[in-house]
Amino acid sequence: MVRRYLRGFAVTVKDFLKQRAVNIVVGGNYELPNWLDAQGRPRNFACRTSRVSPFRMIVAAPVVGRVGDQITSYFGDFGSLEGRISDTTAGEFLLELNMTGAMRQKMADKLSWLEKKLKDASVQDARRQARIIPAVPHSALTLADGSIHSCFIIDVSVSGAAVSADLQPAIGTPLAVGACIGRVVRHLPDGFAVQFVEPQNRADLERRIARPPQLRVPGVRLAREPAQDNAVPDADEAGTG
Repeated sequence: MVRRYLRGFAVTVKDFLKQRAVNIVVGGNYELPNWLDAQGRPRNFACRTSRVSPFRMIVAAPVVGRVGDQITSYFGDFGSLEGRISDTTAGEFLLELNMTGAMRQKMADKLSWLEKKLKDASVQDARRQARIIPAVPHSALTLADGSIHSCFIIDVSVSGAAVSADLQPAIGTPLAVGACIGRVVRHLPDGFAVQFVEPQNRADLERRIARPPQLRVPGVRLAREPAQDNAVPDADEAGTG
């Protein structure tokens, strides 16, 4: 029931961690005010919940926004949601949900069902056998000009990753996602897809994706490297042959 959850005005992330809620990871996307693409249309970013109640949720995201920003979002398990950012932390924001009483009751029922599903060991997501939803979704992109940008990992496999960030590199752009070298191969509604130059070891994949990039990218010289160092392999040399 909704009454089991704490009502009230906007709270901080610290306050919310003490409230009744469900720790659940649900992928989605969102729009921030005044963030437009090259065609002047609202930019869509990928995101992921970590804690949800019928009144508010903590959302991990590539672009956090500002307290007071109005958010339009969509989550596969919850549908379309609107709300306002009431607090922010590194890589996350707290979203106060705009809902009617009936909508909150429906959300509470959905959360109860999802909570039971989480505790059912017989329920498995077959897709995750091929693609991984990393526990730490934030990573870094290294581009050809040596610049490093924060990014959000939607999902990842041994051959590539789906990424959301405040930039949208052109198809064919060489870059590194964490320590994994690859190229942009496709644009997505809320990000872009990167194909790795060579398959990654599944056991090391999350660690290599999450850590700051330290390997050279084909055609990339990191800003900290001396300018005269031109011993950078091209895409063919960096591949598996």
